[in-house]
Amino acid sequence: MKVAYTGWTWIAARDPQIAKRQLEQSFRECKFLGYDYVENFAFIRDFYADNPEELVQLTKDCGVELVNLYGHFTFDVEKSLEIAKKQVDFLAAIGGKWYNCQNAGFGDDGPIERPTNTEMIDKTCEIANKLGAYAKERGVTVCFHPHYGTCVFSQSDIDYFAAHTDPQYVSFCFDTAHTTLAGIDPVDIIRQYGDRIAYMHLKDVDTYALSKAEGREKMATFRALGHGTINFPAVKAALEEVGYDGILCVELDRPEVCNFHSAEVSRIYLKDVLNL
Repeated sequence: MKVAYTGWTWIAARDPQIAKRQLEQSFRECKFLGYDYVENFAFIRDFYADNPEELVQLTKDCGVELVNLYGHFTFDVEKSLEIAKKQVDFLAAIGGKWYNCQNAGFGDDGPIERPTNTEMIDKTCEIANKLGAYAKERGVTVCFHPHYGTCVFSQSDIDYFAAHTDPQYVSFCFDTAHTTLAGIDPVDIIRQYGDRIAYMHLKDVDTYALSKAEGREKMATFRALGHGTINFPAVKAALEEVGYDGILCVELDRPEVCNFHSAEVSRIYLKDVLNL
């Protein structure tokens, strides 16, 4: 298995020139820490849409491989597909192999955690199935990411989504933190859907803090690897058990000190504990 780091948290600007410098900083810092592979949000396409080769050259200059872009769907099927297809085309043009995606949320002021809503999931499945077929023709694998605060989060949501998407077009990217927030042991979901996992996200969770958190603040309990309570040796063993030999991408939505520090803490853990 290979380790990667996701760098969207470095990009605080939307001005293209500033954002490009922040993206370069993420690449150089990740490489310095020993991450040869990186991921970012699909919005970086907006900065390089007219010249994908500029981004390819930047990755070469920094010594990293950008393997994944991460997009978001709404419940507008046609609009979501229009945006996602452009992102997949861009990803293929720069040589990326995986497209992570999730539903972006409920889009209203209602509760952030809700019972399984099959009508919502059906729209998400339609997008994922159509996009997956489109992406496969371009050498890109669509990896759906169950996520807190969306219509595909809980065990029943995931099971419904899995049953209504085509495995030849739609794979999974499970996230150890989001599955933990859903009350799912990451080891169990890996064993259940091992043959459909094409990518993995790793982040830790402070489960004591989680027991005290409500609503969106549950995502504030995410931690760098080793600073929470997830059993990552068991996660690695489960992945080996199901034959997974792909990317393990570390992510932290809210760095505890700064992006570099969190990436460093996790890289030390990966090396010293997981021998990666």
